[in-house]
Amino acid sequence: MRLKSLSWVMVAAALLLGTPSAPAAGQSGVEAVWASRAVSFVYQGFTTHYSCDGLRDKIEEMLSKLGARDLSVLPYGCTRPFGVEPFPGVRVTMRVLVPASSRDGRKAGGPVVTAHWRNVVLMPDNAGVQEEGNCELIEQFKETFLPLFSTRHIRYQSNCIPHQLTLGTHLSAEVLMADTAAARGR
Repeated sequence: MRLKSLSWVMVAAALLLGTPSAPAAGQSGVEAVWASRAVSFVYQGFTTHYSCDGLRDKIEEMLSKLGARDLSVLPYGCTRPFGVEPFPGVRVTMRVLVPASSRDGRKAGGPVVTAHWRNVVLMPDNAGVQEEGNCELIEQFKETFLPLFSTRHIRYQSNCIPHQLTLGTHLSAEVLMADTAAARGR
C-alpha cells in the first residue's frame, strides 16, 4: 500500500512540474512517424508584450516540451533592434510524431518509431502571477500550435482578461512522444 501511494506522489509531482510522465504500466506503444510542420505566427497581446527574441524563446521552449524535433524558430516582423515589439512574429519549422496508421502518417512515410502518450503541462494550475501574464500567449499557442501535434485529452481553462493579470489559466494535453531510445536516435 505504501509503494502505491508513493507512485501516485511521483505522478502528481511530474504533472505539477510540467514534465512528461512515464507511460502508464501496461500501456502499449504506438507506432508513429515524424511529419514535417511549418507555420508563421504573429503574437497579438494586450497584457504582456514580447521582444522578438523573447517570443522566439517562449515558443521554442513550449514546442520542445511537446516533443518537436528538428526545430527552427526564427523571429520576423521585427522593427526594433531591442525591446518589445508591437506584433512580434516567428516562423517555425519542425517535425512532430503522428500515428503511422493515420492519413498524415502514411503521407509522411519514413522510419517507424515507438511512441507513447504523455501528459505535458504548458501552464500549470498553480502558475504564479509572473507566468499568468503569458495567458494571451498560451491561448494563441493552443489555437495555432497545438493542432500541429498528435494530442488527446486537452485541458484548457483561462480567465485571461486583457490589460489585467488574473490567475486561473491552465493548458495541458497528452501528446504522442517518442520513447527515450527513439528520441536519442535523432
